[in-house]
Amino acid sequence: MAQEQPGQKRPRNQGAWGFLWWALLGALLFWNYLIFAPHANPQEAIPYSVFLAQVRAGNVAAVSINDEQITGAFVKPYAEPAAVITRVNAISQQPSAPATAPPKASAFRTTFPTTQGDPRLLPLLEQHHVVTEIASTTTPWFVQVLATWIPMLLFLGLFVWLLSSLGRNQSGVMSSFGRIRAKRYVPQLQPVTFNDVAGADAAKSELQEEVDFLRQPAKYREIGARIPRGVLLVGAPGTGKTLLARAVAGEAGVPFLSLNASEFVEMFVGVGASRVRDLFRQAKEIAPAIVFIDELDAVGRRRGAGVGTVNDEREQTLNQLLAELDGFDPRYDIIILAATNRPDVLDPALLRPGRFDRQVVVDLPDRPGREAILRIHTRSIALAPDIDLAAVAASTIGLSGAELANLCNEAALVAARKNQTAVTQPDFWEALDKIRLGAAHPRLIDPQERRVVAYHESGHTLAAWLTPVADVVQKVTIVPRGRALGQTEQIPAEERHNLSRDYLVARLAVLLGGRTAEEIALGEISTGAENDLLEATALARRMVARWGMGEIGLLAFRTDEHQPFLGYEMSQGRDYSEATAARIDRDVERLLDDAHEQVHTLLTSARSRLDALAEALLREETIEAPELERILGPAASRAPQVA
Repeated sequence: MAQEQPGQKRPRNQGAWGFLWWALLGALLFWNYLIFAPHANPQEAIPYSVFLAQVRAGNVAAVSINDEQITGAFVKPYAEPAAVITRVNAISQQPSAPATAPPKASAFRTTFPTTQGDPRLLPLLEQHHVVTEIASTTTPWFVQVLATWIPMLLFLGLFVWLLSSLGRNQSGVMSSFGRIRAKRYVPQLQPVTFNDVAGADAAKSELQEEVDFLRQPAKYREIGARIPRGVLLVGAPGTGKTLLARAVAGEAGVPFLSLNASEFVEMFVGVGASRVRDLFRQAKEIAPAIVFIDELDAVGRRRGAGVGTVNDEREQTLNQLLAELDGFDPRYDIIILAATNRPDVLDPALLRPGRFDRQVVVDLPDRPGREAILRIHTRSIALAPDIDLAAVAASTIGLSGAELANLCNEAALVAARKNQTAVTQPDFWEALDKIRLGAAHPRLIDPQERRVVAYHESGHTLAAWLTPVADVVQKVTIVPRGRALGQTEQIPAEERHNLSRDYLVARLAVLLGGRTAEEIALGEISTGAENDLLEATALARRMVARWGMGEIGLLAFRTDEHQPFLGYEMSQGRDYSEATAARIDRDVERLLDDAHEQVHTLLTSARSRLDALAEALLREETIEAPELERILGPAASRAPQVA
C-alpha cells in the first residue's frame, strides 16, 4: 500500500463518494431482504378438510384466496373433534388424551389440494355467507422494475467505482516507487552542533570548511574557489559519522536530508535511478542543504567485480548517481555527505575529483575523546559525587562512541535495578564487564569442570603476567559469561597503533597459555581452547601473509575473505600458488609451535604460582589486579611499545 507523501493532497470528495456507495450497497441489501427474505407468518396452518368442516360449521367469517393459498379467520378458536384425537393417539400409540383438544388460534391458512383449485369451494362459501376476496396475481410494473433493474444498476455502479479506485491507487503506488523517502531534519527543531560531537576533533576540523561554505558561499565564489561537493566519511561502525553529518547541517543552519543507500535499490530495474533523480530534485528545492547517504557501498560497489550475474538495478543506480554528481548546478549550494565502513570496495569513479573527492577519516576516540563522549552521554544521568569518568575512559580502549553511549545506559540500568538514586563507579565496572564479557550465568556445578576452567584461565593470566610486552591483566574470573566459561581481561597500558613483532608473539603465547596449563597441571586437554586456537591461528596467518613477519619474507597476500586487501574483491579468489600456500601453512605452524614451547617452559618454571592462582580462583571465582599481585608477585616490567 502506498504511503501518503508529505504535501500530497487527498481529493476532498473521495471520502464522501465512498460513504455514498457504501450507503447504497446497504440499502440494496435491505431491499433484497424486504423482497426475498421469508417472514414469519402468525397464521396457523390447517388441513384443507378441516377448513371445509369449519366452513360447514359456520365458524369461518371471511377468507382471502391468492392462487393456491387460502387465508382467513375463525369466528371462535376451533378444537379438534374427539374422534380425530382418538384416531391419532391410536396410530402413534400414545396414552389417551382428553377428548377435547386445547383451542387453536383464530387465524388460519391452508392450500388447495390440487393446482386447479376446488370447484365446490366458492358455492360452499356463498352458501354459508363467508366474505370472499380474490387477490390479484399480477405484479405492478414499477415493482418489477425496482426488483430487477435497480439492484443490477447499483451493482454495476459499485463495480465501476471499485475499478476506478483501484486504478487510482495503482497509479499512486507506481508513481511512489520512483520517489525517495528521505528523512528531513530542520536544524531549528533538532539542533545538533559540533559541541554534541566528541572524540572526532580531526574530522570536525576538516568539515569546518564545508560549514563555512554553506554559511558564506559568496566568499568562495568571488575568489573562484570550488568547494568539494562530495565528502566521504570513512570509519568503523559506531564512530559517529551520521552524527557528524547532522552537526555540519546544524552548524551551517541548513536543512538535512538523510537516507540509507539501500533505499535506492528495488526489485524493479530503473526505480533506483528514478529515486536518485528525485533525491537531488528535493535537495534543489530546499537548497542550501546537506544530503547524507549512509552505507554508500550498498550501491557504490565496484562495477564488474560481482559474483555471478550482474546486478543491473544497482549499476543503473550507481550510473545515475555519478551523472547527478557531475551535473551539479553551481547555483545550488548543496553538499553531499556519504558514509561507509568499506571504502576499499567502492567504485573508482565515485572517488575521482569532482565527485567524492574528499575523504574524512573518523577514527575511534582516544582517551581524552572517550572521556568527553562519556560526559556528553551522562548529562541526563544522575551520577554519584565520587564518579571518575577519567578512569572509565582509561579502561575502555577500543570502544567507539556508540559503545560508550551503550555503556552509560547499561550503568544506569544497573543502578536502577539496585534501586539506587545515582550511578556509582561499581555500576560502570559491572556494565563494562557485561558489554565486554557478556551477562553472567549460574556458576559451574561440576567440581572437575570448575578445576579445568580454573587452570585454563590461570594459564592465560600467568603467561600474560610473566611476559614483559603483554597487556596488563585487570581481572580473571571463572564465572560463566556469554558463551565462555571463564575470562581473562587484559587492557593495554597505552593506546597502540603499530604493533611490534615481540608484542604479537607475546599475544600468541598468552592465547596458548590456557591450553598449555591444562597439559601441565591436569595431564589432559579439553575443548575449552577452541576459540583461543582459532584466534591464535588467524593472528599467526596475518603475521606471515600480510605483515611480513615470517620466514616467507616480505611477500604479502590476501588470506582473509572478510578483510579485503589492496582493493581486491572476494570474487577474485586466491592470488598465490599452491606451493606458496604450503609455505604459508608451514610458517604459521612454526610460529604457533614456537609460542607453545615458550609458554610451556614459562608455566613449568612457575608451576607453584600456577597452582596457587588456580586454587584461589576455585575459592573466590573472581580476582582483581591487586589480589593477583599478592598471589603471583610483581608483574614483569613492561617495555614501552612503539605507538
